[in-house]
Amino acid sequence: MAKIVGIEGMNPQQLANELQSGARFVQYQYCVSVLIITFKRGTDIYFLRDDESPMVKGLTWTFLTFVAGWWGIPWGPIYTVHSLWVNLRGGHDMTPEAATALRLPIDKSTLCPEARRAAGA
Repeated sequence: MAKIVGIEGMNPQQLANELQSGARFVQYQYCVSVLIITFKRGTDIYFLRDDESPMVKGLTWTFLTFVAGWWGIPWGPIYTVHSLWVNLRGGHDMTPEAATALRLPIDKSTLCPEARRAAGA
């Protein structure tokens, strides 16, 4: 699993409490191209508290992709559009996977975005 940014100094119970309050773990994508070579990668995982905007948190990666992703033919434009789409939608929600990997004392089924929407959260 990738490194998790933003949980330094937090114990498992604090993380579980934050997750129950709406925090989540998010991974962004970025794309960099040089002529015929294009790289599309995932970032480290970012811990976002409930009051933090996932779109704002990912602006660095969105900007990097927007500037450096287009130039590789043929995959640069394709990967760039996909990476921008993912980042502008708030990144990939990695909350269930990260909570499981960190062995947090929480019911993982409540962490799925679909389950939260169905519960009215």
